[in-house]
Amino acid sequence: MSYGQGGPQSQWDPWKPNSQQPWNHGTDQTPDWAALAEASETRNKRRRLMFIGGGALATVAIGAVVAAAVVSSGGSDEASNNPTSQLPATADIPGGPAATAPSFDPTTAPPPLDPKDFIASKGKDTAPLGVDILFPGTQLTVGETVYKKGPKDDTKNCASAAQGTLPKVFTDNDCTRLLRVTYTKDDVAVTVGVAVFDTEAQATKAKGQADSKSIVESLSGKGVKTFCNAAVCRSTTNAYGRYAYFTISGFTTGKDVTTKDTKVFTTGDDLAEFAFRQIRRRGEAQASAAANQ
Repeated sequence: MSYGQGGPQSQWDPWKPNSQQPWNHGTDQTPDWAALAEASETRNKRRRLMFIGGGALATVAIGAVVAAAVVSSGGSDEASNNPTSQLPATADIPGGPAATAPSFDPTTAPPPLDPKDFIASKGKDTAPLGVDILFPGTQLTVGETVYKKGPKDDTKNCASAAQGTLPKVFTDNDCTRLLRVTYTKDDVAVTVGVAVFDTEAQATKAKGQADSKSIVESLSGKGVKTFCNAAVCRSTTNAYGRYAYFTISGFTTGKDVTTKDTKVFTTGDDLAEFAFRQIRRRGEAQASAAANQ
């Protein structure tokens, strides 16, 4: 059987085994070298595409292996950027020194002693007491003013050294002692009296009951003329702890005191302030002695 140009022909596939190669249908039956070259080039291109594709797959596989290695190592981006944050503490390192904090026994400091507590009652106020203890020396200096110390008196009969309504106040509140001393500056004299009670409550009550007619008796003598017996004088009343303290001040010339006589007011205020400070120091001294025992 002969095949003409219109007859069936098998196509040569370079990848199909036993396929028929194309031949030139010329009369000389020589191979078609151009077709063979083109087929060879096609095979080479396909082979190169396979190699390139395989290389890409290999690269992806290697990358996957590296990623798996990073994940399996347990590290994260934060951990890799902060390698020291994952280090164990010193106490967790085998063989490392153990961190031990020093321990101390708990202590509680006692509260400070209140000086006023030691002058609030007879039971705690046990320090020696006297006129020269409360008012020591022969003079008192306040700023640039010097007051000379004059006569003094100490009695357990408080009412006997008081005038006006003060004797009753002393009696009603059981005053146990009255200490008086007089200071002078030029023609002005002041007597300060400190009344002693058993309790702070009694002293405070006596202060509240005293009025403008509750006057401690002025003390004269030892060169100090009589004062404030008939003339108008200025008086003050106050209390601190179990002590009530009073002043009466005026002129040794017998002149009445008016609101314009500032030096009389200043003298009385200076001695009242000094009496308060001395009573408070008494409490401070006893509190300090008790704290040091």
